[in-house]
Amino acid sequence: MKVPPRPPGPPQRFLTGSFREFRTDLLGFLERSARQYGDVVSFRLGRRPCLLVNHPDLIESVLVKNSRNFIKPFAFRFTRAVLGNGLLTSEGSFWLRQRRLAAGAFQAERIAGYGPDMVSSAVRMLANWRDGETRDIHADMMQVTLGIVARTLFGADVTEQSHEIGESLLLALRSFGANFSRRIPLPSWIPTSGNRKARAAVRGLNGVVRQIIDRRRHETQPRADLLSMMLHARDEDGSQMTDEQLLDEVRTFLLAGHETTAITLSWTLYLLANHPHEQARLHAELDTVLAGRLPEVADLARLPIAGRIVQEAMRLYPPAFMIGRENVAEFELGGYTIPAGTTIFMSQWVMHRDGRFYDRPEQFEPERWAAPSIQSLPKMAYFPFGAGPRVCIGNSFAMMESVLLLATIAQQWSLAPVADHPIRLAPVLTLRPRHGIKVVLHRRQNAETGPCETGGAIPLTVQPRSSADV
Repeated sequence: MKVPPRPPGPPQRFLTGSFREFRTDLLGFLERSARQYGDVVSFRLGRRPCLLVNHPDLIESVLVKNSRNFIKPFAFRFTRAVLGNGLLTSEGSFWLRQRRLAAGAFQAERIAGYGPDMVSSAVRMLANWRDGETRDIHADMMQVTLGIVARTLFGADVTEQSHEIGESLLLALRSFGANFSRRIPLPSWIPTSGNRKARAAVRGLNGVVRQIIDRRRHETQPRADLLSMMLHARDEDGSQMTDEQLLDEVRTFLLAGHETTAITLSWTLYLLANHPHEQARLHAELDTVLAGRLPEVADLARLPIAGRIVQEAMRLYPPAFMIGRENVAEFELGGYTIPAGTTIFMSQWVMHRDGRFYDRPEQFEPERWAAPSIQSLPKMAYFPFGAGPRVCIGNSFAMMESVLLLATIAQQWSLAPVADHPIRLAPVLTLRPRHGIKVVLHRRQNAETGPCETGGAIPLTVQPRSSADV
């Protein structure tokens, strides 16, 4: 049978291809392309050949079954100015070594031990909330998750530097977005305004990270967190990580480790504020299971509604809304022969809203994740953390953190939407809310003397989870 020369796709401009649509309306472009042209869509970004893949079997072929044939795409080269050669951007044997090293910090028993820090961090945040006030919960989630990553993985308190780190991350994302939106991306060494700001942001971040590393090197008491593992790890030849490698990895985990969880929680709370029935169901579950005490890791299995709410929020608003790969050799996909060097995009935003796999895909329905509803769902129709060898190393950490923080917040507070606050999506590296997410806070009546008002020590008994995907 004759192989078609290339997959169908939207009309292309002579020089720029689909660059304008990709830059100005990324999510809309992805959705329209998938719905109009099918499971494999061909387009160009400038001279670069691209595919959009829109079927679970084909996505599995790229991310899982043939993962050795792919590397990170060209767009990730722009992030190296911020993340360096860290776990998100590195390739080959170096990436594998770093991945194996970091995996020890994300084993099931170790993740369970992070639970008390997560809950106590949420309690400290809630101490600043007031009944009836309007808050930007996205800003709150960014700050609390940054503190959790710093404490649990690096044993550091970055409360005083949290604003600086947040601003640096925002500058870095803006620099990446500006460069990615150019028809001809500019190297990071060209002294544009955006590049100068990005370099300044990295210098500020490196200053914070060096302080964390230097303090740890002078400690006499041993620790078992990720930073200690990286400081003491030795390669097969006996060499240790260089200072530059340490900076890259700590910076990567500090930034990426809190960004996606903060976005997950922000959209989760936004959805609950706009769906009072689901919020009431969550409150009832928390009141029954927790009976007024703070949540613990051992409670996670008894909070199915909370877990489903987080899963559904990540379906509708996946923090990582698109994954890219570039094939290093020619291969066949969906009946087409794909030349080497093609950039292949797979979008969680598109797949998670595909009516072939989800009833009422635009609706917020957490119970769709209850058995037996999910048993017929194809594996790669839902992949918020990616898949294959490069699946997010912190997926279990992020899920546990999301559910524990959600339970701690919702136990004490109910949320209502702010009618005149604009909700706009900002898809760059992650799916941020462009103007934040504002809600009105209402203290729950049965929580007036609850644990969030004590301000004292919080004794928590932590039990390891029975299983975890790390």
